[in-house]
Amino acid sequence: MQAATETRDLGAVPGAAVAVALPQRGWRDLGPSVEPVLIPLLALVVSFLLFGAFVALAGHSPLDVFYEMYRGAFGTWFSFQNTLQRASPLLLTALCTALPARAGLVVIGGEGAFVMGGLAAGAAGVGLAGSPPTTVICGMFVVGAAAGAVWIGFAGWLRARRGVNETISSLLLTYIAIALLNHFVEGPLRDPESLNKPSTRQIGEANMVGPIPGLDVHWGLAAGVVACLFAYVLMQRTVFGFSAALVGGNARAARLSGVKVAQVIVITCALAGAAAGTAGAFEVAAVHGRANASLVAGYGYAGILVSFLARHHGLAILPVALFLGGIAASGGLLQRVFALPDATVNVLQGILFVVLIASDTLSGRIRWRTTPGTT
Repeated sequence: MQAATETRDLGAVPGAAVAVALPQRGWRDLGPSVEPVLIPLLALVVSFLLFGAFVALAGHSPLDVFYEMYRGAFGTWFSFQNTLQRASPLLLTALCTALPARAGLVVIGGEGAFVMGGLAAGAAGVGLAGSPPTTVICGMFVVGAAAGAVWIGFAGWLRARRGVNETISSLLLTYIAIALLNHFVEGPLRDPESLNKPSTRQIGEANMVGPIPGLDVHWGLAAGVVACLFAYVLMQRTVFGFSAALVGGNARAARLSGVKVAQVIVITCALAGAAAGTAGAFEVAAVHGRANASLVAGYGYAGILVSFLARHHGLAILPVALFLGGIAASGGLLQRVFALPDATVNVLQGILFVVLIASDTLSGRIRWRTTPGTT
């Protein structure tokens, strides 16, 4: 059965548009539904092409480099566990950006909440020394999550009550968090025995969080998965999530509908900070055993990229964090095989972020044109 040709302009955004033809019958709604997935995939392809050009200029075969990256990330059981270990904090720090994004906020202060959570957890572990291990561990995570919640919640409060841009405030708060970390580990909380690398005192082996049975990966991985599932349910299946989406769509309309906009913003930001603070607490309780400059590892910044690639969707964060964790885990192998700097993978992450941001200009500009088809 012959059908008329139809052109659909999704975003009604001025400027040039990309025309994509699809059969009308049975496919007419496919274009809009795949656009949120198609654009990030396109950004990935372009990023890898640019990275391939970069390594080619460095005198190496892009295909060989990509193969070694795969081996370093997923090629062996050891490398896969390393990938899971790298992905664990990304699951939680990504939520620090993804949750506020539901309310229309762009929070990029996950690194600060991560650092404050780790510092608070380290201080709590030392302060609770002598208590039962269960008490110490629980205390570290409660204090770490609370510190992150206060840190990003304050940025949300500034936005809701004073109109301060949350992107700027959360970023500036990150620099303050790092300064506070340096102050405390080099001053009031410093372990006198930490000579070369100022640190807090050890929390003690008995108070460390062990690995998941059968894996050489700490329980932060399980916590991250549970947190992402919780975020999905909260934001997609609850009244609070609907209220946050209403605030993100039109804050004035949400206010007229009876939604307490300021309260939604502050709570959403506090939950986001708690996730990143918990990641910092795991870094202390399961990896380092103390707080020091190792907390400033860039997990908060990488979480921003994870969230944007996942389009701020709780479930999509899971595979994206695994993917970027694999990229980070492959850096050591690239260094050994090709004598490339370990930070080479950071170049790929940077390219990914820039291309992803640029690809957002395509959102709403793709014009899905239906073509004659049959039922």
